[in-house]
Amino acid sequence: MCNCIFMTGKRILVLMALVTTAMAACVPPATGAETMSNKDCLECHNDKTLTKTNASGRVVSLFVDEARFAASRHGSNQCAQCHSDLKSTHPDDNLAAKPVDCSVCHGGAATNYAASVHGRIRKQGDLAAAGCKDCHGTNLHEVVSAKNADSPVFKMNLVQTCGRCHSNPKMAEKYKFKYPEVAAQYKDSIHGRALLQLGMSAAPSCNDCHGVHDIQPAKEGSSKVNGVRLAETCGKCHSKVAETWRQSSHGKAMAKGEPGAPSCADCHSAHSIESPHNTHFKLASVQQCGGCHQDKFEHYRETFHGKAIMLARPSQAAEVPACFDCHGHHDVLNHREPASRLSSANIVATCRQCHPGANASFAKYQPHANPLDKKNYPGLHRVFLFMTALLLGVFLFFGMHTLLWFVRSAIAYYRNPEEYRAARAAALADTDWFTRFTPFERFLHILVITSFLTLVLTGMPLKFYYTDWAKVVFKLIGGLDVARFLHRVGALVTFTYFGLHLLSLAIRAWRRRDLVRDPETGKFDRQRLWKVLFSPDSLIPSFNDFRELAAHVRWFFGRGEKPQFDRWTYWERFDYFAVFWGVAIIGTSGLIMWFPEFFTKFVSGWFVNVALIVHSDEALLAAGFIFTIHFFNTHFRLEKFPLDTVIFSGRISKSELMHERRKWYDRLVASGRLDQYRLRDEWPRWKAIVKFFGFSFFGAGVILLLLIIYAMVSRLF
Repeated sequence: MCNCIFMTGKRILVLMALVTTAMAACVPPATGAETMSNKDCLECHNDKTLTKTNASGRVVSLFVDEARFAASRHGSNQCAQCHSDLKSTHPDDNLAAKPVDCSVCHGGAATNYAASVHGRIRKQGDLAAAGCKDCHGTNLHEVVSAKNADSPVFKMNLVQTCGRCHSNPKMAEKYKFKYPEVAAQYKDSIHGRALLQLGMSAAPSCNDCHGVHDIQPAKEGSSKVNGVRLAETCGKCHSKVAETWRQSSHGKAMAKGEPGAPSCADCHSAHSIESPHNTHFKLASVQQCGGCHQDKFEHYRETFHGKAIMLARPSQAAEVPACFDCHGHHDVLNHREPASRLSSANIVATCRQCHPGANASFAKYQPHANPLDKKNYPGLHRVFLFMTALLLGVFLFFGMHTLLWFVRSAIAYYRNPEEYRAARAAALADTDWFTRFTPFERFLHILVITSFLTLVLTGMPLKFYYTDWAKVVFKLIGGLDVARFLHRVGALVTFTYFGLHLLSLAIRAWRRRDLVRDPETGKFDRQRLWKVLFSPDSLIPSFNDFRELAAHVRWFFGRGEKPQFDRWTYWERFDYFAVFWGVAIIGTSGLIMWFPEFFTKFVSGWFVNVALIVHSDEALLAAGFIFTIHFFNTHFRLEKFPLDTVIFSGRISKSELMHERRKWYDRLVASGRLDQYRLRDEWPRWKAIVKFFGFSFFGAGVILLLLIIYAMVSRLF
């Protein structure tokens, strides 16, 4: 018992000694005489006119407002506690007060400040770095508590106080600030709006993240905003988020000290933090993730998700999945880990966030697949090679065919321009006209033109999403939703005209069924069927097309006469069956991407990747072929330039018939059927209207062609 009393008394004595020592430190002893009282000092310093010229020649006021001083944090202090260098014999006109040493009373803060970035710079003699007065107020006689709304370091005033230096262009240039507009960024951030606009005192201000007197550069490990410690700093408010992040792949990488491991500021930025529900954040997050995961980002951008989010308006971006929609937010984990959103146990649920009908097969879709990667994606690689070979093969063959034809026509025109002019004049002046296309066929062609241009106009910007013109087109169309709707309407129109054409063929075959029967027995005759299928009036290719192609090529090289053609040429038959191929390939692949949940009930989600490659490349082939090869064959040739209107008018003049399709003309004359095709010339009544639409379609195609070429060239370079 005595020992306890003795120990307690000893502690009290030690405590009293410490208090006495602290008071002695704050109250310096008088030098030679009794220290002047505050009343003595204020007898002179309460005069508003009291001034002094300092060493630099600047007149400074020596006035101290007694009321403000009394209300300040220093109001209970004696003047001599801070101005300990002034003698009791003051006033002395030649005596200048030394700078106040705040560390006498604020030793802990002074120690922290001396080790801070501000203190170290100031210690080097650079007085531009913030000192006590720069933050707490230049007039230390009026310093108020940091909790006082009048204080420069009051929570809601702090951004302006810090911003005096950190948003100062001269200071930013001098010290190479990483964030030279920090004040404006913070004010517009979710933190700044919560604190300054909504008055939520729980929202963080500058010192909550950077510290008070112990501020350090972010690159230093001791800094509260250093990547390693940032989760701890942010976790003061976002504790659950911080704990989730620590268990994520990113948090574990940061804990291991892996270079490049992302912390809070890498994804949310430093000062311009915005709500994660903001569509702008979603758009920016893709770029931020791509900064570290460049390989995945590149191939994500090639998917519909990636292309759409690049072209979507901010209001539409919420519908398009970004990286975090699949991988998670703060809980990002390797897909092999059971808790990952992309693990085999969780991936279907993740897909169902946007695709309610998704199943395990659907989840086999590869969102980052690289068709060039033969090792990891062998199937996609083979599909890519096939489509690329098809694309190059068609353009090489028909490109050479078109080039040779153009050169040969130019040479022929140069040698005998009068022949071409006479043929052109005869075609324009001719009054004898014959039917080439029926009204139904012309109607179908109108559907072909309108649907094709709609599909190209809404589809090619997705393929070339990285170009400025793609963004402009989508903006003019009305955005992603409108483009998607129009694209699907174009697809439905395509299926409509294709179905109508097949129906017309079936009706025609039924009406002409007697042509394939033996006239004597009435039984089916295979030879007669063969003759009907491969007759000159049929669009089915025959061996005669190869003979005409060979003759045409000989003419290209000046080795023979220019061939005469029948009702259909070999290139027209190719164009005709190209539509069958295109509708089948583009249509099927498009339906798979349109209804992936349905089709993956029967096939693997991997087929969606295949469908994208096939659909994209086949569409490029179709657009490129129509706007170059087909346009030359029908419009760019010297005989037809600038526009062949036969598909709109449905009629062809006798002079054109004899000049271009002499075999058909001779066959009609020999069979006595020429008059069946003859008609009155009503073309002048419709010529202006038809040409207007024709040139509109034609011009749109040429513009789209130039944009496609620009997009492809810009990507190469």
